[in-house]
Amino acid sequence: MKKQKGGLLCSVVLAASLELQFFPAKAAGEKIVVNFQTLCIPYFIYMHEQAALEAKALNVKLLVQDAQASSTKQSSDVENALTQGVDAMVVAPNDVTALAPALNEVLSEKLPLVTVDRRVEGTDSPVPYVTADSVAGGRLMAEWVTTHMKDGARVAFISGTAGSSTAIDRAKGVHEGLKAGGSKFQLVAEQSGEWERAKAMSVAENILTSLTGNPPDVIICASGDMALGAAEAVRSMGLKGKVKVIGFDAYPEVLKAIREGDIAGNVEQSPSKQIRTALRMVVKKARGEAELETVIVQPFMVTLDNLSQAEQYSAIQ
Repeated sequence: MKKQKGGLLCSVVLAASLELQFFPAKAAGEKIVVNFQTLCIPYFIYMHEQAALEAKALNVKLLVQDAQASSTKQSSDVENALTQGVDAMVVAPNDVTALAPALNEVLSEKLPLVTVDRRVEGTDSPVPYVTADSVAGGRLMAEWVTTHMKDGARVAFISGTAGSSTAIDRAKGVHEGLKAGGSKFQLVAEQSGEWERAKAMSVAENILTSLTGNPPDVIICASGDMALGAAEAVRSMGLKGKVKVIGFDAYPEVLKAIREGDIAGNVEQSPSKQIRTALRMVVKKARGEAELETVIVQPFMVTLDNLSQAEQYSAIQ
């Protein structure tokens, strides 16, 4: 994706967010803040769209915040939200611990609080969360390798941004899965792609260049956007078909890449289910109808064989 196009997409999403903030639907219900780690990647853009639909169904007003992948901004946004008289909050933390002080203020106000997609640690009391099991998802990516490459494989791993619980957990699952496969599965390179397509493409190009003549058999990526970047690097270097790409997040562009053979498989973590569940939980808590609890969504691998099972499959039909 060209940088200019990405910036335009972020601007459109931000405009939509502001529209939700200042021109809410004709709901007279509770005011719910949803703070996203970023609104510049397809995963959270889709989650934002689903949040708006669920808010309408629940008859609540949605205030959307974009942390822009900054823990400092996210903390400030959360603190500012408390001054707006909100009734509940859903947050996708940028970092597993950096947001704890700001969330402690939310907890002290007794507001219903749930994190989504990621957990947070270090708060005065545990914060319930709704997320896919990222350790299991990481293990699924490694198990695809050990199952489809029974004679062994050289593996490169492009991880997410250090500090986020999803990056930590997916890396753990990948390492565990490869270790379980035995010594014939070798991790020959590992580097962060920081959740970004362009960064992952650059990382993949560097890995493939440094291993010229003996490239990895597969590149595992901790997100769908990074898988698309790695797939572009593989294709541009004439290695499509020789170097497989596996990723995490099965959104439409990734599903198309699977259908076209650029990506072998991606883990589905059901973002719509995650955000809708989180919103229902905090609204029910605000209305005194139910208590908050942690919900773990089980991920599964999407390949060409089961493409129609992906949550967003209808978007590519």
